[in-house]
Amino acid sequence: MALIQVSPPDLHGYCSLGTSVDIARSAVEMAKHVIAQVNPLMPRTHGDGFVHVSKINSMVWYNTALPEVDYHSQLTEVIEKIGFNVASLVEDGATLQMGIGGIPDQVLKNLTTHKDLGIHTEMFADGVIPLIESGVINNTKKKLNVGKSVTSFITGTRKLYNFVDDNPSIRVMDIGYVNDTSIIRQNPKVTAINSAIEIDLTGQVCSDSIGTFQYSGIGGQMDFIHGASLSDGGKPIIAMPSQTNKGISRIVPFLKEGAGVVTTRGHVHWVVTEYGMVNLFGMNLKQRAKALIGIAHPDHSEMLEMAYRDRFLLK
Repeated sequence: MALIQVSPPDLHGYCSLGTSVDIARSAVEMAKHVIAQVNPLMPRTHGDGFVHVSKINSMVWYNTALPEVDYHSQLTEVIEKIGFNVASLVEDGATLQMGIGGIPDQVLKNLTTHKDLGIHTEMFADGVIPLIESGVINNTKKKLNVGKSVTSFITGTRKLYNFVDDNPSIRVMDIGYVNDTSIIRQNPKVTAINSAIEIDLTGQVCSDSIGTFQYSGIGGQMDFIHGASLSDGGKPIIAMPSQTNKGISRIVPFLKEGAGVVTTRGHVHWVVTEYGMVNLFGMNLKQRAKALIGIAHPDHSEMLEMAYRDRFLLK
C-alpha cells in the first residue's frame, strides 16, 4: 500500500507528486493499493511525478500547508566562512549538487557573479531562486537535461513551492535516475557539496551516525561524491564546521566506535572547514593527517598533533 500526497488532477486527469518524487514514484508503481491525499497547496511539478487518477484507488481531499524549512535561520559566522571557502572552489559552468542545511544555502549566496551554472542535485532549497532568476543558473553547459534544473525532492519555504509550481525549467525526477553515478558523471565540473558528522585523520567520513546512534540516513552522498570524482573537472566536497556547538572536534583521531563510514578515504577529495580547504586525494596517510590538522579548530590542534605522533611517529 502506498500513501502519497499529490496536487489536484489537471484537465487530463494527471496529479503531481509535487515536491517529493524521489522514492514515491516507485511506491506508486509497485503498490497494490494507492491512497492519495489531494492537497491544493501541493505544487504541480514537471518531471517524473505525474500520476493519473486511474492509478489511484482512493483519494482524500485535504487542504493543509506543506512543511517549511528556512535554512537562512541557521546562518552563523562559521557557516558564512565555510560558504565562502566552498564557493571559491566552484568554477563557471559547474553542475551543482547540494546537500541539506545552512552550508549549501550560504554557498549559493556567494555565487552571484558566477556564470552558466547548472543544477543536478538530490534536493534543493530556496537558495537557488535568485540564481535562476538572475541567469547565473541556466543549465546551458550540462550534457543531460540542458536548460533544466534537475532534482529529486524540494524542501524550503512557501516561496520555493510557488516558484516550482508549473515551472517547466525545474524537473523533479525519480531518485533512481538523479542519483545514478553513470548519469551524474556525464555533466561537466560536477561540484558535489555534502556535509559530515566527523572525519578521522585518514579521511574516513561519517555522515549518518554518532557512534552506534543512527542520527540520519546516508542520502545520496556516496553517489554524488563518486559521480563528481568521475565528472570531467568535477570536485567532490565535504564541508563542515571544525567543531560541534558543544566544542567537540569534528576532525578526530578515530571515528567513534560503531560509527558508519559513508564516504571512504579512497573516495574523499576536498574537505572544507571555516579554517580552510584541503584536497586529500592522492595523499598518503601522514599527509592526510597533517592536512586535516591544518583546517581543524585551533583548540584541538594539540590533541590531534599528539594523536598524529602516536600513530605515525612512535612506532
